[in-house]
Amino acid sequence: PQEQSSAGGTPRAPSRNLFPKDTLMDLYVYISEHEHFTDFNVSSALFWQKRDLVYGDWTSGENADGCYEHYGEVDISQSVQQNGSIYIHVYFTKSGFHPDPRQKNLYRRLATVHTSRMINKYKRRRFQKTKNLLTGETEADPEMIKRAEDYGPVEVISHWHPNLTINMVDDHTPWVKGSVPPPLDQYVKFDAVSGDYYPILYFNDYWNLQKDYFPINETLQRLPFRLSFCPLSLWRWQLYAAQSTKSPWNFLGEDLYEQSDEEQDSVKVALLETNPYLLALTIIVSIVHSIFEFLAFKNDIQFWNSRQSLEGLSVRSVFFGVFQSLVVLLYILDNETNFVVQVSVFIGLLIDLWKITKVMDVRLDRENKVAGVFPRLTFKDKSTYIESSTKVYDDMAFRYLSWILFPLLGCYAVYSLLYLEHKGWYSWVLSMLYGFLLTFGFITMTPQLFINYKLKSVAHLPWRMLTYKALNTFIDDLFAFVIKMPMMYRIGCLRDGKGLGTASPLRGAGEPDRVAAGNNSPLDPPRAGSHRPLGASPRRGLQRMAGLRPGAAPSLPTRSNHPGGVPMAAVSQTTPSPALPD
Repeated sequence: PQEQSSAGGTPRAPSRNLFPKDTLMDLYVYISEHEHFTDFNVSSALFWQKRDLVYGDWTSGENADGCYEHYGEVDISQSVQQNGSIYIHVYFTKSGFHPDPRQKNLYRRLATVHTSRMINKYKRRRFQKTKNLLTGETEADPEMIKRAEDYGPVEVISHWHPNLTINMVDDHTPWVKGSVPPPLDQYVKFDAVSGDYYPILYFNDYWNLQKDYFPINETLQRLPFRLSFCPLSLWRWQLYAAQSTKSPWNFLGEDLYEQSDEEQDSVKVALLETNPYLLALTIIVSIVHSIFEFLAFKNDIQFWNSRQSLEGLSVRSVFFGVFQSLVVLLYILDNETNFVVQVSVFIGLLIDLWKITKVMDVRLDRENKVAGVFPRLTFKDKSTYIESSTKVYDDMAFRYLSWILFPLLGCYAVYSLLYLEHKGWYSWVLSMLYGFLLTFGFITMTPQLFINYKLKSVAHLPWRMLTYKALNTFIDDLFAFVIKMPMMYRIGCLRDGKGLGTASPLRGAGEPDRVAAGNNSPLDPPRAGSHRPLGASPRRGLQRMAGLRPGAAPSLPTRSNHPGGVPMAAVSQTTPSPALPD
């Protein structure tokens, strides 16, 4: 660390750790409903006490890794059952001292390090009120409907995870107060008098998966809690601290953070569960997929920007592509999808709108204004399109297409209205159109195929862009069988595999993360000791690297029961991604 000048201009001296290496310590862990703890004399508040720990010891413990573990059950009051908070207070003292300041003979300020945090987590549960628009009936649980009426569409519920790890960083760096880089500065605490710093304590819950949290309610009297203590090296702590730091995109709201937590679960499951060779293959394929996607995007813009003649190109397909992009954008906005997906779809819609200016002459008619105020947009076919036989074949293809498309649309609309539940008529229109485009959207490729057949040529097509999309589609088809996703989305991926479309399981799959009224079942708390030991598998090494006790993690998900599937490739299990053909 670099020296930093004090207010008087003299450089500040580097500090030292108040607990030298191999210091004997006593651990005291208290559980309380109060953020500031003073009930040292209440025996029920003491959850764990461990004496004669050695600071920087990496060889003690049951597994000779410096880790210790304690399991117990936490009694909770009615306040905690009703969304109250519960805190953990951890004290390390030099051997022979006590953390209670009221015991003057046994308490020393410089011999006591303390940290605390709230150990329950508040998560939002969304209620989706759906019903059959014709009959008004719903399959939702009446109790959930009542909760939705009482608490509104979003209910904040306290959740609990049965595992937590306390890490003490084995570090004796001569930190200088005021020059500790973020985000480490929020963990390094300096003594105001001596200027030295206390040992760094870190609550490590990085490997706690979101799916293993369960709600706290009136049916629970006790909460299972497995607490571990492990030493942690400086560089691993820096990795965890960087991962736990909130994104600077905090202006986007808490919803984005909740989605981010769900998305990170896919990465964690990949590190814990995926075969190392498959994980490496997934990373490589994901990088290649992103490169091909960028090249396809780049060549698509270059093709339309430099195109002088429209002979052989279906102009009507460009307009239909704008309609598809608009339907997808409105659908994901109606379903509160991930913000990143919303932005990407919106940009795609802007590009489709830009293509219209390349296939038609778009002008502002200032003489014939709309409502006498706004200039009217006029669209006129380009001369290269009119003078060629392409326009005749394009009109003919869409006329034949309408004979198939409109009856199918009518049938699907009737089916959706009779047998599916919706939030309202607007949601019905969007979901009906979106589902129809996913199922039958491949038919819209036929106009271009018809034109190619009539002209007996494909030289007019953007072959570079199509080549990159073909390579991407092959990757998408493979991962459509590996990644868990809704059936409609899988159909869209495989459908686009025949038409070089844009559906991509690598860009995310899943439904919006909300609880439909009546569709959520109560979660039972995990049984004590129900976790699966990692044994001698490669995952044990990951656990040790993480600073966690091997086997102390909750029931780890498998590929068959976790929405991530091949997690490094999936953006989010809670992020529906559009899957429509170009």
